[in-house]
Amino acid sequence: MTIKSSQNLVEEALKEINTISPEDALKKINDNKCNLIDIRDIRELQNSGKVENSIHIPRGMLEFWMDPNSAYFKEGKIDMDKELVLFCAGGLRSALGAKSLKDMGFEKVSHIDGGFGAMKNKGFKIT
Repeated sequence: MTIKSSQNLVEEALKEINTISPEDALKKINDNKCNLIDIRDIRELQNSGKVENSIHIPRGMLEFWMDPNSAYFKEGKIDMDKELVLFCAGGLRSALGAKSLKDMGFEKVSHIDGGFGAMKNKGFKIT
């Protein structure tokens, strides 16, 4: 049995999804044009801080919380008319999450290159 590496999965996802810079993401947030979705684990938020105006959806629950047919769907948590911009700590999990949402049928999905590590030095307010 051949196992595909997580790095291969990320590389494949990056070919299919939209990647934006932290600066582009900040502009979208400031212009109220997107949902900024933090998919880091809750412990990461507790240790490193939360990005102001972000919505926390843990990576393990992303597909379930975004599926209107799921018992876990979070009605009203996301403005479905706006772009979904995902980030994680470094940009790997968010690439996989964005690919998964694209596979589910979401069309306006991006992820932030470099994730939280890149964002914290680009003007995002961390609380």
